[in-house]
Amino acid sequence: MAPPVNIIVGSHVWVEDPKEAWVGGEVSRINGEEVHVQTKNGKTVVTHISKVFPEDTEAPPGGVDDMTKLSYLHEPGVLHNLAARYELNEIYTYTGNILIAVNPFQRLPHMYDTHMMEQYKGAGFGELSPHVFAIADVAYRAMINEGKSNSILVSGESGAGKTETTKMLMRYLAYLGGRSGVEGRTVEQQVLESNPVLEAFGNAKTVRNNNSSRFGKFVEIQFDKSGRISGAAIRTYLLERSRVCQVSDPERNYHCFYLLCAAPPEDREKFKLGNPKEYHYLNQSSCYVLDGIDDSEEYAATRRAMDVVGISDEEQDAIFMVVAAILHLGNVEFAKGEEIDSSVIKDEKSRFHLSTTAELLKCDPKSLEDALIKRVMVTPEEVITRTLDPASALASRDALAKTVYSRLFDWLVEKINFSIGQDPNSKSLIGVLDIYGFESFKFNSFEQFCINFTNEKLQQHFNQHVFKMEQEEYTKEEINWSYIEFVDNQDVLDLIEKKPGGVISLLDEACMFPKSTHETFAQKLYQTFKNHKRFIKPKLSRTSFTISHYAGEVTYLADQFIDKNKDYVIAEHQDLLTASKCPFVAGLFPPLPEESSKSSKFSSIGSRFKLQLQSLMETLSSTEPHYIRCVKPNNVLKPAIFENFNIIQQLRCGGVLEAIRISCAGYPTRRTFYEFLNRFGVLAPDVLEGNCDDKVACQMILDKMGLAGYQIGKTKVFLRAGQMAELDAKRAEVLGNAARTIQRQIRTHMARKEFIAVRKAAIQLQSYVRGISSREIFEKLRQEAAAVKIQKYLWRYIARKSYLRVRLSAVTLQTGLRAMTARNEFRFRKQTKAAILLQAHLRCHIAYSYYRSLQKAAIVTQCGWRRRVARRELRNLKMAARETGALKEAKDKLEKRVEELTYRVQLEKRLRTDLEEEKAQEAAKFQEALHAMQIQLEEANARAIREREAAQKAIEDAPPLIKETPVLIQDTEKIDSLSAEVESLKTMLLSERQAAEEARKACIDAEARNAELTRQLEDAGRKVDQLQESVQRLEEKLSSTESENQVLRQQALTMSPKALSSRPKTVIIQRTPENGNIVNGESKVTSDLSLSISSAREPESEEKPQKSLNEKQQENQELLIKCITQDLGFFGGRPIAACVIYKCLLHWRSFEVERTGIFDRVIQTVASAIEVQDNNDTLAYWLSNTSTLLLLLQHTLKASGAASLTPQRRRTSSASLFGRMSQGLRASPQSAGLSFLNGRGGLGRLDDLRQVEAKYPALLFKQQLTAFLEKIYGMIRDNLKKEISPVLGLCIQAPRTSRASLLKGRAQANAVAQQALIAHWQSIVKSLDNYLKIMKANYVPPFLVRKVFTQIFSFINVQLFNSLLLRRECCSFSNGEFVKAGLAELEQWCYGASEEYAGSAWDELKHIRQAVGFLVIHQKPKKTLNEITKELCPVLSIQQLYRISTMYWDDKYGTHSVSSDVISSMRIMMTEDSNNAVSSSFLLDDDSSIPFSVDDISKTMEQVDITDIEPPPLIREHSGFGFLLPRLE
Repeated sequence: MAPPVNIIVGSHVWVEDPKEAWVGGEVSRINGEEVHVQTKNGKTVVTHISKVFPEDTEAPPGGVDDMTKLSYLHEPGVLHNLAARYELNEIYTYTGNILIAVNPFQRLPHMYDTHMMEQYKGAGFGELSPHVFAIADVAYRAMINEGKSNSILVSGESGAGKTETTKMLMRYLAYLGGRSGVEGRTVEQQVLESNPVLEAFGNAKTVRNNNSSRFGKFVEIQFDKSGRISGAAIRTYLLERSRVCQVSDPERNYHCFYLLCAAPPEDREKFKLGNPKEYHYLNQSSCYVLDGIDDSEEYAATRRAMDVVGISDEEQDAIFMVVAAILHLGNVEFAKGEEIDSSVIKDEKSRFHLSTTAELLKCDPKSLEDALIKRVMVTPEEVITRTLDPASALASRDALAKTVYSRLFDWLVEKINFSIGQDPNSKSLIGVLDIYGFESFKFNSFEQFCINFTNEKLQQHFNQHVFKMEQEEYTKEEINWSYIEFVDNQDVLDLIEKKPGGVISLLDEACMFPKSTHETFAQKLYQTFKNHKRFIKPKLSRTSFTISHYAGEVTYLADQFIDKNKDYVIAEHQDLLTASKCPFVAGLFPPLPEESSKSSKFSSIGSRFKLQLQSLMETLSSTEPHYIRCVKPNNVLKPAIFENFNIIQQLRCGGVLEAIRISCAGYPTRRTFYEFLNRFGVLAPDVLEGNCDDKVACQMILDKMGLAGYQIGKTKVFLRAGQMAELDAKRAEVLGNAARTIQRQIRTHMARKEFIAVRKAAIQLQSYVRGISSREIFEKLRQEAAAVKIQKYLWRYIARKSYLRVRLSAVTLQTGLRAMTARNEFRFRKQTKAAILLQAHLRCHIAYSYYRSLQKAAIVTQCGWRRRVARRELRNLKMAARETGALKEAKDKLEKRVEELTYRVQLEKRLRTDLEEEKAQEAAKFQEALHAMQIQLEEANARAIREREAAQKAIEDAPPLIKETPVLIQDTEKIDSLSAEVESLKTMLLSERQAAEEARKACIDAEARNAELTRQLEDAGRKVDQLQESVQRLEEKLSSTESENQVLRQQALTMSPKALSSRPKTVIIQRTPENGNIVNGESKVTSDLSLSISSAREPESEEKPQKSLNEKQQENQELLIKCITQDLGFFGGRPIAACVIYKCLLHWRSFEVERTGIFDRVIQTVASAIEVQDNNDTLAYWLSNTSTLLLLLQHTLKASGAASLTPQRRRTSSASLFGRMSQGLRASPQSAGLSFLNGRGGLGRLDDLRQVEAKYPALLFKQQLTAFLEKIYGMIRDNLKKEISPVLGLCIQAPRTSRASLLKGRAQANAVAQQALIAHWQSIVKSLDNYLKIMKANYVPPFLVRKVFTQIFSFINVQLFNSLLLRRECCSFSNGEFVKAGLAELEQWCYGASEEYAGSAWDELKHIRQAVGFLVIHQKPKKTLNEITKELCPVLSIQQLYRISTMYWDDKYGTHSVSSDVISSMRIMMTEDSNNAVSSSFLLDDDSSIPFSVDDISKTMEQVDITDIEPPPLIREHSGFGFLLPRLE
């Protein structure tokens, strides 16, 4: 990263920050080499100009998916880009062809489902968003195409997601290779199932990670010649053996030791184990327990994993027995012996552990002791046995422990590989390397030295690959790169591994000398490398040294280098364990060749490490490498936390920044000609106005700016480091001048606007003051007028008030007098009225008392009579209720019951009729009686009036005193008699009314009973219908079963020649005038057997006409097949071929025979006609014919259910009421089918259609025809998909406009560009028009046409929408406008095609329409989540909206996407959906199913009239097809 140039005041830059690593800011002042920066967090930072890096203010807010596209490729730019993408859950980013994967620490299942795999399958690298599937796909394609093995190097510290990334790689490779493993487990599952075992024995806690891999794992996925997975293998490298014996605080030893110490009590007792603090190999560190980890549960999980891998219980016990033996062996200590340089077991505790070790390893304790403290030296003269001093004995003990553990680990790997299964014949493989990353702690020892040596080797391999990729890019663009220097770390590797004189060589040399110490070793290093630029001697230490690695300087403590490096191969150890009585232990140490077992040989871990590393590098060099760098964003392992310093350190250790240095050594900035002109065209507008091509225009701009050292390739401009900043500075200057010009004009405009506003305000103020003065004068005049008016009204008020007072007094006096008179009159009238009222009430009481006594007597009489009638009715109802139980009888009694119910209904109807008649008669009688009573009453009243008048007249004529009393008595008697007569008439009338009311109630009760019986009859009828339907279904099922059995029997007969010769042959007798009396459409079927029987009794002359009839029938079938192979065309929009086939089959009664070959020949004809799948005209022709023929069959054929029953049963059913009802029900759809198909009346004609009892061949023919209809439909649909698929890829992204359209005033160029943009959409419309024209010409039913275009538009919706979500360059504003214009073309096509053919096709584009609508709306940050989900995009899911929102970028106006609050809300909702197991895939599926059924065809297709179809010329004149000719009425 070269120091920046052209940093000026106002430049946006990055500066170092102690909290955030890098922070953005703006340069406020420059003093020589000092730069003052105002940061975004409000601080002012003063730093050197070399430590300031330019910031790209025009970078997309969501970052770029490939960091080589960054305008400024430096450390802060890379960090900011990763942070911006991580915030949007974009965890993958490219750096060239290197993939950086940031662990999201949350589930993102939508990124790894099958839909996503399908999208990346075969896609070009970089075409879709960065993904681990893209790396795997590139490796797989390279292996298939070039035949060379590939490797994928996954690196990163523990917790960065290496295992998950490896899992996804293997999942995708398994998806491409498609091989299932043993017992239903895939290769990926088998490899991952071995992880717990390898982690238990190969992982340990380090300073930084609780589960750090202390070995390298290379997973080989093997493929056969066809590219299918054939096996897998796990290779392990560089196990850290020294950790078994030496552990630094606060680290831990390998997990298996602690797991075994936390095993169940019975296991610990068996291995004689206790607390981990008791063992020397574990108590060197104070850390025994990991936070959040239960070692006892991990022990059980490891046991289960061993079971899954295939390790038996005996082998598991042996494994843990060896682990326990190593722990006990570490507690064996030695003391000085009696002799010089000898040693003995220190104490009884040590001897106990020695005995326990021998017991666990099943070897002799004495032999074990001798192997630890004695050595045998073989000379030519004699064999010498010598003892070791305590220090040498301890070294011998540790060497044995390391050797046993290493052999145990190798055995586990071999066992796992055997469980997975390998392919020895595999020639191609894809390897996935998962290895520990660079380590730099506060205290670094021999383990860190070996690990960093490994990473230096891998980094050199990585650098060579990156430089190779750079060279390929330069060669591809045909630019000169010969002077670019390769950034190499060979000097560091020479410092470590060079022979002689390297660090490892000097360490081995020190280990071979007994008197060497770590101080002498350090002094040797200081002397040897004092002038080496990569080696640094610390000032305050005598045993430390510093090496400058690619990732930074690391200081190593040499204190334990010698002890940890020693790794003697001791013959005594080998002989001891080979002789073990435990087969497992003896198997770990097979016998060595005789020459190698005579003496002990020195071996060092460093040398062994170097050899294994060399083997790994040879394996990697033989493959094509691909790199994935996994990054852990934070140490708390939680989502949405991005720790900058942590990320920077991992990028350095992962070599990503080293790769950036390599790019910076060449041409770090690369821009296509379009991008370069679009960004820097403002530097030379005259160049854009010229007619030169883009390459020459770029050259002219660069020359005008005076740059040197750049290169112009075939498609890109390559700029050296710093040149981009220089161009941006000049561009900023040009834009600044333009901005100042704009500001000057704006300020002029604003000043004039302000003057006009002030002038307007002054005028308004003057008007306001004048208005106030005028209003004051007016107010004064108004007050004077008001005072005069008030006086006038006051005087009038006083006068009127005096007048009203006088008038009120007069009126009050008059009112009092009148009230007194009125009260007197009222009092008199009230008294008179009270007397009259008293008389009236008394008379009323007397009459009412008499009436109540009569009424009570009548009611008592009525109640008695009604009680008697009700008891009789109750008995009748109970009897009727017992009779209704007969409805639940069995099926045999059901028919009889129905007849009884029918009879009862008729009886009830008659009763109801009689009752109504009686009721009418009674009502008439009542009316007559009432009328007579009314007449009598009127006469009595008239007579009483006449008598009263006569009496009154007599009273008036009589003398006053003498005749007064008798007359009164006589009148009173007459009145009483008349009143009694009236009362009797009223009583009679009341009784008649009561009788009428009772009759009415009885009528209502009868009607209720009739309604109940009617309801019961209807229920019984419904039950009858249900039983009838059930019986009918059973009959049809039995019929189809019998038909199938019969067909199977016939097929079985055809298997043998004898059966074939004796098979009955069906003969169909045509309907002719001679045999035209065939009843009910039953065909005359004669078998060969019946012919042979009749031939003995009938003359031979009768057999010849039958034979000629069969030949004639065969000839007619041949002629029909020959006819339909031709294109017969259409008659009145109806397909002739379908109608001819149907009429022939119906006339020959082929539907009703048990065996015929005509159906198979028709199907074969259709199959041969559609063999050419690309001929859409032929396909549409047969689609029309098959759909029409299927429609005719659907309305003609019916299952032969009743026909398959026995004749006796059919006759019984038909004779019963149930049978008659079922026949009536079956007859109705038949008649409907007749009217639907031909629409003509009359019987006995050939053209009259009928429903026939179809046999099995006819039903099978219908099924085959349905299958061919669906096949032809699918072929037409798929052909249209294939035709528009290549164009859809061009329709999703708008082609970049030409340079001419960047200038203003180029209307013609814009019109040409717009025409080019819409050309792809017009090609799709052209294809749609072509297919619609073909289907219309072949009269394909509109229903099928609608289905075709509905599925095609759904396919367009899926392809466009998925491409939009997978390619960030498509989620732009201008691209949204382009796609929206294309969708308008499709909408116009739908409108032109009419709803009859397009149907709801336009609605199928709802996803892409709403997505595009979201892209082109303005002011997205102001939209709330509710508005987006409810109004703008109700169809899109939260995952889809989140994807579009985070990928959106505005390349036209520079606007932003939705607000961060909306993004956060979407992320929360996605997390909730993920927790609730809701599918989170944001991609759509293409539905390729058949979207209709046979019933849909029969319901939606129009009627087909086959009566007037003209037969083809080929069969028109043939005598056997005369029935096809239309008949005249």
